[in-house]
Amino acid sequence: MSEFRIHHDVNELLSLLHVRGGDGAEGYIDLLQKHRTPYVTTTVSAHSAKVKLAEFSKTPEDFLRKYEELKSKNVRNLDPLVYLLSKLCEDKETLPFLQQNAKERSESSANTTSTSTTSYTLPQTSTKMSMQELDELRKKLGNVTASSNAPLPAEVTRKMLRDKHNKKNPTQPNPVFPNWVYDRPALLGDFITSPSPPGDPAVAVGTMPLPAQEQALVEDLLFVLVGVDGRDITAQPVLGRQNRSFIVDSTLDMSIKELVNRILPVASYYSTITRFIEEKSSFEYGQVNHALTAAMRTLMKEYLILVTQLEHLQRQGLLSLQKLWFYIQPTMRTMEILASIASSVDKGECMGGSTLSLLHDRTFNYTGDSQAQELCLYLTKAASVPYFEILEKWIYRGIIKDPYSEFMVEEHELQKEKIQEDYNDKYWDQRYTIVQHRIPSFLQKMADKILSTGKYLNVVRECGRDVTCPDAREVLYTLKERAYVEQIEKAYNYASKVLLAFLMEEKELVSRLRSIKHYFLMDKGDFFVHFMDLTEEELKKPVDDIVPPRLEALLELALRMSTANTDPFKDDLKIDLMPHDVITQLLRVLAIETKQEKAIINADAAEAALSGLEAFSFDYIVKWPLSLIINRKALTRYQMLFRHLFYCKHVERLLCNVWISNKDFKLYSLHCAKWFAASFALRQRMLNFVQNIQYYMMFEVMEPTWHIMENNLKTASNIDDVLCHHTSFLDNCLKDCMLTNPELLRIFSKLMSVCVMFTSCMQRFTQSIRLERLSQEQGTKDGPLAQSEHAEEAEKKRLITKSLTEHADSHQSDAGLEATISKFDSNFSTLLLDLLDKLSIYSTNDCEHSMISIIYRLDFNGFYTERLEKMAIERSQKASA
Repeated sequence: MSEFRIHHDVNELLSLLHVRGGDGAEGYIDLLQKHRTPYVTTTVSAHSAKVKLAEFSKTPEDFLRKYEELKSKNVRNLDPLVYLLSKLCEDKETLPFLQQNAKERSESSANTTSTSTTSYTLPQTSTKMSMQELDELRKKLGNVTASSNAPLPAEVTRKMLRDKHNKKNPTQPNPVFPNWVYDRPALLGDFITSPSPPGDPAVAVGTMPLPAQEQALVEDLLFVLVGVDGRDITAQPVLGRQNRSFIVDSTLDMSIKELVNRILPVASYYSTITRFIEEKSSFEYGQVNHALTAAMRTLMKEYLILVTQLEHLQRQGLLSLQKLWFYIQPTMRTMEILASIASSVDKGECMGGSTLSLLHDRTFNYTGDSQAQELCLYLTKAASVPYFEILEKWIYRGIIKDPYSEFMVEEHELQKEKIQEDYNDKYWDQRYTIVQHRIPSFLQKMADKILSTGKYLNVVRECGRDVTCPDAREVLYTLKERAYVEQIEKAYNYASKVLLAFLMEEKELVSRLRSIKHYFLMDKGDFFVHFMDLTEEELKKPVDDIVPPRLEALLELALRMSTANTDPFKDDLKIDLMPHDVITQLLRVLAIETKQEKAIINADAAEAALSGLEAFSFDYIVKWPLSLIINRKALTRYQMLFRHLFYCKHVERLLCNVWISNKDFKLYSLHCAKWFAASFALRQRMLNFVQNIQYYMMFEVMEPTWHIMENNLKTASNIDDVLCHHTSFLDNCLKDCMLTNPELLRIFSKLMSVCVMFTSCMQRFTQSIRLERLSQEQGTKDGPLAQSEHAEEAEKKRLITKSLTEHADSHQSDAGLEATISKFDSNFSTLLLDLLDKLSIYSTNDCEHSMISIIYRLDFNGFYTERLEKMAIERSQKASA
């Protein structure tokens, strides 16, 4: 069972039982995953479980009858379900809860639903019922039961199947038999019920001598055995899927009547088989059922030849009732098996793979009966031919030709061109899917490989290359599964090899991934320095004021003037301006299907206008079939990592600019002020934090994880392994870079904001000091000036005065500036300690050992150790209290 199916079933069960609170679905899913067993419930355990449940049930007969009915319908996973129910009956804690829950649900459903009842008049009980009234009452009761359980008429079922097919394949409508095939009952070969039985009712067969009775009944039986009513034996009308019953003249001698009743089941089997053949031969029921009916028709010809031979003996006067019983006995077992299979297929409404599952199970169930097993094997082989033809085209060429929706793999209309726009990555997972009830039980273990084989070949075909498996051989059904399992394995290995070689060698997948790494994971240092130098002024603008073509031109220039120029795929790199900053985007993704989702979406409406730096990201053009691996979901993850790194690099550049400004202050006496040393130390701590975070992400997370993925790709045997390794690489990078933990992400976002605000404050102060010094220098200049020089000096003074006016608010006293820097220091230290404390908790409790490297790097000299230990003691005291 897939992980998705486990999630779905657990959530459905919790919803059905109205279970709330606790650890939620995830807690139960983890327990199930830990206690899963590879062993399959055996027939012996299922049988003992059935007996145990029957003993526990208040109505054992009804339970066993329902079990047999479901078994005849070939219901999947019936035995594992019965085994699970038997275990629940033994659980003294769970059982009372389930009983109470069932009682509450039954009461609620009884209050909300209304049932329609069929009324009929009972005769008065004061008088004794006659036989005629009893028969009428029996017919009414039978009609009520039949009407409640009767299936849809055959013509309605055929129309529904035909409409379903035509809706799915409008260009290839189903062929249809002409109406006269169904309007002429005499063509069906089954009994035609008439209101009055043929023959002379005045002469009762019971009044004849025994030899005459025997001859009359032999003649009647020969008619009944081929679907024609006799004089003294008539067929009863059937309702729905009932078995045919017969009325024998009540005046018949008891010894003859007993022998007749032994032979009549063969006529009932004949009627069941004939009706099944005529109904399931229609095109609407699919090729498998059509092949099954053709095989049954062949067997029925042998039966009809036997009856014809018996008629010939009867005309010669050589056939007695005892001889008829003797000759018919060998055929009786065959007819019984055929009728049983026909009833099961009909009741279970089986088509395609479900029909083959039923036939396969019957073949195995008759292991001790060689004749019955050989018969079922013949039917299964015949019915599996069209199914295996579809299978061969799929696993050998990657083509589905399934006009009647019988094959286990279903195709959906999805366009591969939209794979670059679809974040949910539907194409690879949903273009071709497995339909569980169409999987034959003997192919259940190979279903995933069958799906993958065709998908691999189909990808290569859609790239314009015709591929056919060189080991293609006809797949035939056999009791030895190894024969067709080997064929499927060979086809799978070939398809995996072809697609993997196609992507790795011809499409250069690894080179493409390296190219993406250069840009999205900031692998090319000189390119990024050059690019940020070129675009710094443009990206400072609000995002609405940025001209994308200008950014594209600057990107092109940076690519051509750096080592990235050697990258053959550099032209696929594009600019993308996102609607949210990276922290908001990550928090929105992490809040999906949580209580905070609505609050975050509503909060975004009042969000301030973004700057170009906050909205900037790269995008990458990936064409088919590489878009299967580098899909929109993968590119979005790359963008999240890039935007996180890019913003860190931006903050680092801002802090470095502050450092340059601090160097300029040495020319003045400002470095003697108290606030200067405090600002210099705070700036250094911030720079140390940002640089160490970048170093950790790039050299302790991304580089090692990339090398692991690169080595895994060399040993990958199929495209699903490549997808898995690539997805695992991105998931690990996001997790270890703290981008999947909302709590850590919020703290980190606040730390970055404090750093940016500090640099902005220091730059404003620096600018005001510079302008003030410049103004003083201009005032001290003496000596005559030329007319042109005088004009230049006047213009310079005007600009300085204007700038001083603009920065007047930023000029503070030494005491005010010292208080501001102290506040920045306090906020930064508090947030940094909080981050280190949370990292310590996660690295210990959640076994995220890679995150502990950040603590060692930021607290390399034990500066924060004492305060962290104090916080840990306070936390433990609160927990114990």
